[in-house]
Amino acid sequence: MVKLTLLFRQPSDISAFEEYYNKNLALLEKMSGIKRRQACFVLGSPAGKSPYYRILEFYFADRGELDTALLSPEGQAAGRNLMASIGRDVELIFSEVYED
Repeated sequence: MVKLTLLFRQPSDISAFEEYYNKNLALLEKMSGIKRRQACFVLGSPAGKSPYYRILEFYFADRGELDTALLSPEGQAAGRNLMASIGRDVELIFSEVYED
């Protein structure tokens, strides 16, 4: 299984961020092949305030499914919207997931 993780940095305007976040979430959820989704609100870290505000994770069967989703018209639309609305305040990571 592989995972697409979106790390959203602390926004300067929380209400504007939430509006963009919800629109982006609706677009991202249209991607094909999603096996599981987790949306997290960051509470903090051992050092105090975290640099991240929200974490969003999408799980796919394998890297091929993830690539297909990202390259699909839905994935491309979500990516364009994400970069136009939140851009530098989000970090994307691909990872392989091992579970017992």
